[in-house]
Amino acid sequence: MFTGIVEELGTVVALERLPDGAVLRVRGPLVTTDTKPGDSIAVNGVCLTVVERGDGEFSADVMAESLSRSTLGRLATGDPVNLERPVAAHAVDGAGGRLGGHIVQGHVDGVGTLISRTRSEHWDLLVIELPAELARYVATKGSIAVDGTSLTVVEVGPHWFSVALIPTTLEQTTLGRKEPGDPVNLEVDVIAKYVERLLEVRG
Repeated sequence: MFTGIVEELGTVVALERLPDGAVLRVRGPLVTTDTKPGDSIAVNGVCLTVVERGDGEFSADVMAESLSRSTLGRLATGDPVNLERPVAAHAVDGAGGRLGGHIVQGHVDGVGTLISRTRSEHWDLLVIELPAELARYVATKGSIAVDGTSLTVVEVGPHWFSVALIPTTLEQTTLGRKEPGDPVNLEVDVIAKYVERLLEVRG
């Protein structure tokens, strides 16, 4: 489980294509400090399992399913990526720690497209188009993960939503570099999906 609070802006070292997936290698000195093979790291909001680790870098296998549902397949050497380690167990069981952001699983629901960006003195307003099948899960003042970053929705339209980014988010995540036309990974609030499923079962 993640919270959508990006810990580090990493860099893609390599993306090796395979017949049924890819191997992604990323430089992330902070997130690799206490990481070992088998651990999870969210890369632009996609939960990946560390295969190898060393010298401030890690590699992870990316299945074809993840490539098709996210923007990972479009990454190139040198690209920045948002990195987050899972929530520490003690933060979940009540022994300590804080949970910022919201519950993020690292299971990308689809890819959106940045429609517009309005810059102001203290924040940027981004309008993002999303797949029609995801629109029903997005609500004003609700939560959504964009490239793994937990954000609060400002407004919602038929096929779009807007978010406001503070200077810290602009500086410490990939969202500060996105321009209109760029794709972004989207993960909607898992609670909304469970509520919908429960209502379906109850008829």
